[in-house]
Amino acid sequence: MAEVTIRALSKAYGGLSVIHGIDLEIPDGAFVVLVGPSGCGKSTLLRMIAGLEEISGGDIRIGARRVNNLPPSERDIAMVFQNYALYPHKTVAANMGFALKMRGMSKADIAARVARAADILGLEPYLDRYPRALSGGQRQRVAMGRAIVRDPQVFLFDEPLSNLDAKLRVQMRTEIRELHLRLKTTTVYVTHDQIEAMTMADRIVVMRSGRIEQVGAPLELYDRPANVFVAGFIGSPSMNMIGGVVHGGMVQVGDVRLPLPAGVIAVDGQEVILGVRPEHLSVRSEGFQGSVAVVEPTGSETHVVVRVAAGAELIAVFRDRVAFRPGDALTLFPEIGKAHVFDRASGMRLSP
Repeated sequence: MAEVTIRALSKAYGGLSVIHGIDLEIPDGAFVVLVGPSGCGKSTLLRMIAGLEEISGGDIRIGARRVNNLPPSERDIAMVFQNYALYPHKTVAANMGFALKMRGMSKADIAARVARAADILGLEPYLDRYPRALSGGQRQRVAMGRAIVRDPQVFLFDEPLSNLDAKLRVQMRTEIRELHLRLKTTTVYVTHDQIEAMTMADRIVVMRSGRIEQVGAPLELYDRPANVFVAGFIGSPSMNMIGGVVHGGMVQVGDVRLPLPAGVIAVDGQEVILGVRPEHLSVRSEGFQGSVAVVEPTGSETHVVVRVAAGAELIAVFRDRVAFRPGDALTLFPEIGKAHVFDRASGMRLSP
């Protein structure tokens, strides 16, 4: 195991800069998830850690070693790819042990490591099969087993679940997390799915346009997003964003006046964005008046889209069964103590 330290890391393709001076500390034994929209640079960052992409500037250290110029084979990392990258003509056992064979390890040692990984991942019945005879989830376990046998300092996962169906993704999330708790190997995991990030990570790194927006524990990012981007990206359904103006310790949002949450410092006339999670809206006689546009029952809860003034929409989540129908009049009021306030110009958080 080892920590990963990144300093002033940058990447450019010709005149196009895609990673802009990133600093990041990944603690020894942590499970860190890089998350962000497509094209934000998360996979590029992972590939630079792996040595599959040259860096344009800065430093990467794995443990005490500076690895900028080391090839992937010398970085003591193991990577699991989105498309499994298995050899179709080799058995499961041969796929898992191939890298060890290339190192010149003895057959007995290879067999022992493969058997240990197969036991951890429940692959013993499949060691003599070929990839074509396996399901998607089984192939991903083989790819993980190939990484485990190398006993690396760092595991790197590049969107490993994106090819799986929804039910299997949930199952594999649990298995990967349990694997990390068992092996305690430093893990860097890339995904565009913020639910994966929230359920798997010790720490989440939210990226946008080649920069880091915020780093923190999942609930820290959910409860205290640093800016509008993080607030809107973390959470499903997304946080409601409502523009307003501060006057006398209140936020004027259209014809609705709401008190500022405790601890918020803002000046009169300051334009702000009030952020409210869908689960923090309730039906009241006062507040945002509108009509129901869409009702989405999910079983455990119901999502209700309410169209309010000027065509704006609010999403409310109800955990009790509700009987709303499209066209019904509905008034929603936010739980002020759990609301978030952001400066409209900078997008940065004003809430304490």
